[in-house]
Amino acid sequence: MADLLRVENLRAGYGEAVVLNGISFSLGEGETLALLGRNGTGKTTLMDTLAGATRQHGGQIFLGGQPLHTLPSHERAAAGIGWVPQERNIFKSLTVQENLTAVARPARQSRAWTPERVYELFPRLAERKTNLGTQLSGGEQQMLAVGRALVLNPRLLLLDEPLEGLAPIIVEELLRAIARITREEGLSAIIVEQHPQAILKISHHAVVLDQGKVVHASDANTLRENPELLDSLLGVARKL
Repeated sequence: MADLLRVENLRAGYGEAVVLNGISFSLGEGETLALLGRNGTGKTTLMDTLAGATRQHGGQIFLGGQPLHTLPSHERAAAGIGWVPQERNIFKSLTVQENLTAVARPARQSRAWTPERVYELFPRLAERKTNLGTQLSGGEQQMLAVGRALVLNPRLLLLDEPLEGLAPIIVEELLRAIARITREEGLSAIIVEQHPQAILKISHHAVVLDQGKVVHASDANTLRENPELLDSLLGVARKL
């Protein structure tokens, strides 16, 4: 399978501070990567770097064979990056419908992600399409953030802790949606999550970071089926 994303010897951080030191990995078309590690190991920095929101000190990033590292952040969505940061970054002064239509891009594939398809994926949003972002619950805001990334019709979806702080019933709803987006729709994704077992079961591959470096890379089932190894890498093998 051809690589969609290839990261080579990536060094990046904030200002002069280097957080990522020599990161290399690849991801194929239609594959999902679980990005794991203890707090402060560089997971969010890596996601921010792929999206163009950090200072890159070295290395290369290729998306579909084209250099991504040379593009400013505002051009990476057009290049095929759909980013859902921890802060969600929805427009809280706009309605749900306006949030989706404001950023929608033409599809690269025949089955496009449109606001209507987002509503089908998240019926809660369909019920609240005229509500402002400030009138949504935390779970609904997260669904909207995912929907905003989808209507960009990206080639690669970046999800940074999408389940953080959400009620269990919303977590299950989001997990089903993410599994559909990746497993059924075939959209490539990188997912950072503090509940590794929840994400490993819907991922193809796993990468574990520590001190800004890759300390483990394998298929996801290797970690899912080996809690002792997962515990040694993460400290606590938390289950959802």
